Amino acid sequence: MCGITGWIDWDTDLLHQARALREMTATLACRGPDADGVWLSRHAALGHRRLSVIDLDGGVQPLADRPGPDTAAVLSYNGELYNHRELRTELEALGHVFRTRSDTEVVLRAHLQWGRSAPSRFNGIFAYALWDARQEELLLVRDHLGIKPLFWHDHRSGVLFGSEPKAVLANPLFRAELDAEGIAELFALPAAPSAGHGLFRGLHEVRPGHLVAVTRAATREVRYWRLESAEHRDDAATTRATVRGLLADAVGRQLISDVPLCTLLSGGVDSSAVTALAAAARERAGQGKITSFSVDFPGSADRTPDAWRTTLDAPYVEAAAEHIGTLHTTVLVPDDDLLDARDAVLRARDRPGWGEMDASLHLLFREVRRRSTVALSGEAADEIFGGYPYFHDAAAVAAPTFPWLHGRATPADLLRADVRAEVRPEEYTAAAYRRSLGEVPRLDGEPARDARIREVFHLALTRWLPPLLDRVDRVSMSVGLEVRVPFCDHRLVEYLWNVPWALKAPDGRAKGLLRDAVRDLLPPQVTDRPKSGYPSTPAVRYTEVLTARAQDLLADPNAPVFELVDRELVRRLLAEGRPLPSPRTAPNPVGGLDHLVQVDEWLRAYRVGLR
Repeated sequence: MCGITGWIDWDTDLLHQARALREMTATLACRGPDADGVWLSRHAALGHRRLSVIDLDGGVQPLADRPGPDTAAVLSYNGELYNHRELRTELEALGHVFRTRSDTEVVLRAHLQWGRSAPSRFNGIFAYALWDARQEELLLVRDHLGIKPLFWHDHRSGVLFGSEPKAVLANPLFRAELDAEGIAELFALPAAPSAGHGLFRGLHEVRPGHLVAVTRAATREVRYWRLESAEHRDDAATTRATVRGLLADAVGRQLISDVPLCTLLSGGVDSSAVTALAAAARERAGQGKITSFSVDFPGSADRTPDAWRTTLDAPYVEAAAEHIGTLHTTVLVPDDDLLDARDAVLRARDRPGWGEMDASLHLLFREVRRRSTVALSGEAADEIFGGYPYFHDAAAVAAPTFPWLHGRATPADLLRADVRAEVRPEEYTAAAYRRSLGEVPRLDGEPARDARIREVFHLALTRWLPPLLDRVDRVSMSVGLEVRVPFCDHRLVEYLWNVPWALKAPDGRAKGLLRDAVRDLLPPQVTDRPKSGYPSTPAVRYTEVLTARAQDLLADPNAPVFELVDRELVRRLLAEGRPLPSPRTAPNPVGGLDHLVQVDEWLRAYRVGLR
């Protein structure tokens, strides 16, 4: 996986901006520790940092179709194309001659052959910038589900772009500012961010399944993929077999790598199914056992279960690893390490995130990276099969808002009265919800109950899943680890989109369809394990340190967070021992405290101006 960045400018000669481009590119070194490169022309400049995964010697970027002044197109690409071999064969039959074995060149030549329709042929995870020198047009393209990030800023005479905001922030044409919309996103909708909103004022994110076309005349967003609603005609047995086949094919394709590969194994049915299918594919190929990793905390056995974390991972991880036959390692994360990792995670995400959950994920990925460059994850199964608690809570499903926000406070409750009057968080949330419902592909004649469940699935895919994918990408790439997500294969998502709820949750069993489709691969206790979310630390010290930091902020008359947040309200809540509203929906008594402290750290570190 890699980092990409660049600059389009119709008024400035970018041939003289090599230093600025290299500074933008350097910010993404963690995404691509193996190599870097830049390409400049009068109006287009592309930068690249490379993490070598396929064609270690030949995949140098930015990649031009030919050297010299006759260049037709140049590509800076971040991703993996899982069907690149089939596409290469098709393109060779059409007369294309390849210089490398890389999937990067397949993407480039696919665009030369099929133009803007090329991304609809791709199966993979990708975000890339392609400069068409013939048309003087830049295309910014993002994969179907938005697994790989790509941000852009429309400046006075062109566009800046990058895999992460830090690359755009490195250019003096862009300033870190937060306006009313950004404040609403950060405080009212941290668990349901608006598609395409980059948080900073004037920063956008290419939406999943979209491309952004930049010419002298205009900058336009074009959708190349969407879900389509249709009647599901397969019976239960056929549906199970189809799901199993699509998932097995996705896992098999994603095992392609010229570097060490592993799986992330939490002991749930999602990650265990991916691990089992990967192990079986490697066995068929005559390869060795697959390596797997999990995370745990000292004292986790004493933790009290809750609605989101119903069981401990460790016993199920052990059962799955033994049954499948993996080479397994459990990464133990001490409390002090979590505290030490906070700054690294903030720098990785370029925004306040999920505190200790991000920090523990960073530490897990750091240990994984010592032995592997690529990891397969079970992420996204809950969104496409309906595994989260809100899918099974009648009140949440019926609520006239994002189901996971039903009955929950958000950090917006802490905003100062003058800020709240400007931001209007409740109105902002309601408008975002209405816009989201307006994007749902409807099915004529569908019963009201099924139509509502379809809405909930669409909300989960378009508003709940993106921040989870962003978290995994940004935290993993901060240590140079590529994480692949087989459940996000768009063919599987398309099929499941039209499977009725009664088949997805037979007999009311959460993810019953997935459990039944992989039952022969796993021990019963793993197959039937109730949904249990990503674990959090049970330790007291983390809370004590954050509480002390919050008290220091209260004593600091210049703490920037209190330009947004009501200082006296925070003081009163802490004095009464009450938790601050958290940006996360999973129960976490320290989540709100984490958010408050991290917002202040972010405003200082990024010198964010408030509009």
